[in-house]
Amino acid sequence: MARATVRRRVVRLAGAEQSTRPDALAAEEPLEIRLGGEPLTVTMRTPGHDFDLVAGFLVGEGLVHRGEQLAALRYCAGTDAQGANTYNVVDATVHGGAVPLSAHRNLLTTSACGLCGRDTVEAVRTHSHWPVAQDGLKVRQQVLYELPDRLRAAQRTFESTGGLHAAGLFGADGELLCAREDVGRHNAVDKVIGWALREGRLPLTGHLLLVSGRASFELTQKAALAGIPLLAAVSAPSSLAVDLAEELGLTLVGFLRGQSGNVYTRADRVG
Repeated sequence: MARATVRRRVVRLAGAEQSTRPDALAAEEPLEIRLGGEPLTVTMRTPGHDFDLVAGFLVGEGLVHRGEQLAALRYCAGTDAQGANTYNVVDATVHGGAVPLSAHRNLLTTSACGLCGRDTVEAVRTHSHWPVAQDGLKVRQQVLYELPDRLRAAQRTFESTGGLHAAGLFGADGELLCAREDVGRHNAVDKVIGWALREGRLPLTGHLLLVSGRASFELTQKAALAGIPLLAAVSAPSSLAVDLAEELGLTLVGFLRGQSGNVYTRADRVG
């Protein structure tokens, strides 16, 4: 199995001094996703929880929305120079005859982009099976304030590399249910949502999703597609993320740090 971290020797600069020492880096490797044996996309990711990543990606593409629709996930062909399995190819089998989106997604998706290959912004306003506008979630402000520290405490790979994004799924009481790390912000979210799909938890009514970076359009859409009524970020949201959250009736919180934060939409859920 590929590892989430790799070791490299670096020259450490400190004032006028130099020293050589080993350093831990967050691993980044390609993952080819196939659907029914047909190539779908390639994403750059941190190895680990690959099946969760693929399952969450399929939710984000609108191809599945219930766990029973995902028939199977398996590692398949993909070998290194020595003939060993690289574990960098995953094939998904979906019930219901889902049509592969190869015409739109058969290209490299970088660790920084969750929407590469889409034709227009309108094309990503995927219809959700789980409308969030009527979700009756209520969350206390103090619970929101505590989420970043709880997520950070679960970021084991970040502690050694400092180079990963994270996403965490919480209950309304602030209990951390699932945390995932990845070099890609959208991958970390896909891993969380994929875990929930495979655990039979979708829709995620009454849950909160926290991301360690900014709140973008694609992360807002992914939250909505999983039925999550509140998305929080430790950094800023984009204008399009706010527009989409308002349109969908999703609560969007940004700059969640310490004892402060901004609620951009549906502030009635926070009190």
